[in-house]
Amino acid sequence: MLRKSLKNFVFAGASSLLLVTAPIAASAETLADALVSAYRNSNLLEQNRATLRAADEDVAQAVAALRPVIQWTADYTAQHTNKAAPTGQSLTTRAASTTLGATMTLLGFGRNRIAVAIQKETVLATREGLRSVEQSVLLAAIQAYSDVKSASEQVGINQNSVRLLNEELKASNDRFEVGEVTKTDVSLAQAQLASARASLASSQGSLKSAREAYKAATGHYPGKLAPFPKRPALPKTLKAAQSIALRSQPSIKQLQHSVAANDLAVDYARANRMPKVTGSLGYGLDEGGVHGTKASIDMSQTLYGGGALVSAQRQAIANAQSARAQLSQAGVTVSQGVANAWSAIEIARAQISAYDQQVTAARTAYNGVKEEALLGARTTLDVLSAEQDLLDAQAGRITAAATLQVAYYQLLSSMGLLTVENLKLGVPTYDPAAYYNAVRNAPITLSPQGKKLDRVLQAIGQN
Repeated sequence: MLRKSLKNFVFAGASSLLLVTAPIAASAETLADALVSAYRNSNLLEQNRATLRAADEDVAQAVAALRPVIQWTADYTAQHTNKAAPTGQSLTTRAASTTLGATMTLLGFGRNRIAVAIQKETVLATREGLRSVEQSVLLAAIQAYSDVKSASEQVGINQNSVRLLNEELKASNDRFEVGEVTKTDVSLAQAQLASARASLASSQGSLKSAREAYKAATGHYPGKLAPFPKRPALPKTLKAAQSIALRSQPSIKQLQHSVAANDLAVDYARANRMPKVTGSLGYGLDEGGVHGTKASIDMSQTLYGGGALVSAQRQAIANAQSARAQLSQAGVTVSQGVANAWSAIEIARAQISAYDQQVTAARTAYNGVKEEALLGARTTLDVLSAEQDLLDAQAGRITAAATLQVAYYQLLSSMGLLTVENLKLGVPTYDPAAYYNAVRNAPITLSPQGKKLDRVLQAIGQN
């Protein structure tokens, strides 16, 4: 009777090791749900969107420098004068005046125009920086999703292992009572059970950490998670993936705009050494009713500034050279990142294939060793060792599968394609051009453009 119950335990235990791979209910949270939550709740995205809007305002301010500046001033002066002896008389005079004036740069030899162009390139570079942040946010959510699934499955495996080893310890005690095994066998089962409980505690701790990371990435704790969806469409060759990356990677495009801005900065430094022509027009009125107008045109140029202007030009040239070198290096780094992601996919696939074979072989060995132990041909240590081999193989399979899923999206990220639009998440996205289009001409609050800006601010929740 004892041997029959142990035999039933063998097959029940082997079956219970498979339960951790049971399918999850269709109502479980999907990866797309997690990505949408991450996109909507990311403070990092909000921060960088605000940074982009600040860069948009730099364009408005550069455009404003092309326009006249109109100012009014009011002045009131009281002056008290004491005359010298012998009269000792004093005199107090008072005067008030109001002036309305306008000044404008009539000719700056391209200074202001170049300044506007520099700020436009800076805006485009900042937009690409926002795209990079979006990819980082989504990839972090994918990693968190994978970690929670992997940790949950590891907990399930360890829980089953603890249950099996509890049964194994009970069986060892029963066999010890009838003299089939020694006290050493019982102690081995006890030691293995303690080790399994320690592994369970560790995996539960990892799951708690993974849940916290998930909350940080998506804004909420995970519930039941659905299986990963079908893998995203990927290029067929590494060369094709690298070619896409060099065209689409935000870091590459950001540096391209940075190079353009630095080239323009060289032109600005050169133009800054040229003369500047300024026109002004004013109307004044004093308290005596005297009024008058004044118009003037001024031309100025720095002939000697201690070498500062020439130094600024050399500095701009050096910065432009640095930006070009940085762009060239970025191409190398991006290509390397794509190759690493491609290799990670191949390695994970090979590991999964090997682990599948290992799991099959380990399960067969475990069942065989268990049967042989019932017949006295194997020891308790052999059984525990075989079970640990099966547990290790299953745990490795889970880790490799999670690594493969993340590697798919890491490759998309390295190519610059891990975006809400490319993933077709179906969520309204932030339009980086909306605010720019509303402020690029430096509207004032009461103008029609100003009213349009108010509507844009209201749409993004900033008004």
